[in-house]
Amino acid sequence: MRRIKFTEDHEWLLPDEDGNVTVGITDYAQEQLGDIVFIELPEVGSEIITGDEAAVVESVKAAGDIRAPLNGTVCEINDALVDAPEKVNKDPMGEGWFFKITPNNPEDIDALMDEDAYWEYVSGL
Repeated sequence: MRRIKFTEDHEWLLPDEDGNVTVGITDYAQEQLGDIVFIELPEVGSEIITGDEAAVVESVKAAGDIRAPLNGTVCEINDALVDAPEKVNKDPMGEGWFFKITPNNPEDIDALMDEDAYWEYVSGL
């Protein structure tokens, strides 16, 4: 069963069996941004702190930060996005993932919203 979680910043998180967490933006977020033209990803091995800037996204409409959803270490980035940022528009919750982190406290993910809670949150925006 997928244990996907969401943040109020419109990020999704998917833990894997190795304890790492894949992070990306939701379909709602990519729709709000419009056509994405540039993505700056964090460096592998960098420490990220919840709420701090972890990545940058620029679109034809706006630029925005992707905030770190958990404290941890970046263990992998999606290099494909550097040359093809439009992958986020085409498949934001699949091939358009941004980075993976090894969280300092894996149980922190439990405090985030599940899918039903996220869509209820979005419907109120």
